[in-house]
Amino acid sequence: MLPRNAAEQKAQAMDSTADLLRDTATRLFAQQITPEVSRAAERGVFPAAAWEAVEAAGLTRALAGEAAGGFGVPAAQAMVLLRVAGEHAAPLPLAETMLASWLLAAAGLPILDGPLTLGPVAAEDGALHLTRDRTGWRLSGSAARMPWGRDAAAAVLLVAHAGRAHVALLRPDAWDLTPGENLAREPRDHLRVTAAPEAVAPVDLPAQALRAAGAAARAQQIAGALARVLALTTRYAQDRVQFGRPIGKFQAVQQSLAVLAGQAAAASAAADLAAEAMEAGPNWLPIAAAKARAGEAAGIACGLAHQLHGAIGFTYEHELHFLTKRLWSWRDEFGAEAEWNRLLGRHMLAAGADRLWAALTAA
Repeated sequence: MLPRNAAEQKAQAMDSTADLLRDTATRLFAQQITPEVSRAAERGVFPAAAWEAVEAAGLTRALAGEAAGGFGVPAAQAMVLLRVAGEHAAPLPLAETMLASWLLAAAGLPILDGPLTLGPVAAEDGALHLTRDRTGWRLSGSAARMPWGRDAAAAVLLVAHAGRAHVALLRPDAWDLTPGENLAREPRDHLRVTAAPEAVAPVDLPAQALRAAGAAARAQQIAGALARVLALTTRYAQDRVQFGRPIGKFQAVQQSLAVLAGQAAAASAAADLAAEAMEAGPNWLPIAAAKARAGEAAGIACGLAHQLHGAIGFTYEHELHFLTKRLWSWRDEFGAEAEWNRLLGRHMLAAGADRLWAALTAA
């Protein structure tokens, strides 16, 4: 059936673009993220070949506009790339580089090649101070748990000066690094600034924009990883025979699979909500609800997946742990459920009883 008006034509074109992005990313990660690559990454070997393929496909600039060298597609469509990356447990800073490129473009700064890190990541990390004197900009302090800091070509930092948000660009020779990692053994490094930033520019973003954008990105990755966990667990339940029949035939197992499927669906819906909220600012309120719900789903689903897999799910040779270790890590990064739920609760309390429904529906 042909579209009836311009709005339908635009919607069809957007859907086609999203499908193209998903298909491109799926083929790329299926080819590049092998078990050998994942195991080497846990030993500290950066997947350089996989990163080169990601960068050659232009995926790192998907959130930036065409004028900045990006795809120029809506943020909700660009975020699908992170869901695919999560599904493959890709040990790459794609989310961080996409968001860093988005910040650089928003500030009118050139987008850089290579893996990028960004911060501050932790809500309590207020240790970065931007000042200016006659000789130029000065940045002092440190940033904790910076993703892939040791592998980054640059760090993109969102800091305040004179009551306005600014984007500061640092090169590796401008910081000292103390290595760290998350549960999935992905680098989460502490950076202490030792030199002036290469570039600084003001940006029209709210103070919580980076944290909200990071939470939206993690929600996509959680949804993608949970989709894969569900597929693995369902297949195992169909293949594993106990007492003469597949364990998926037992009612208790079926009930657990149903709960697991429900959590995966909830995370997918939450990720959709977060992706749409990236279009508006980003809008932190729906992102808060999305990240909290996706994190809850990750906690429940990981427990069920390992319970249903039994001992084999804990072996290093099995694929499951590459996903669940990231899920446990991602649910805490850019705000765990408790943090976002507190913010939501405070917002609704401030709205008051008379405006509660309006506040809920506005989100």
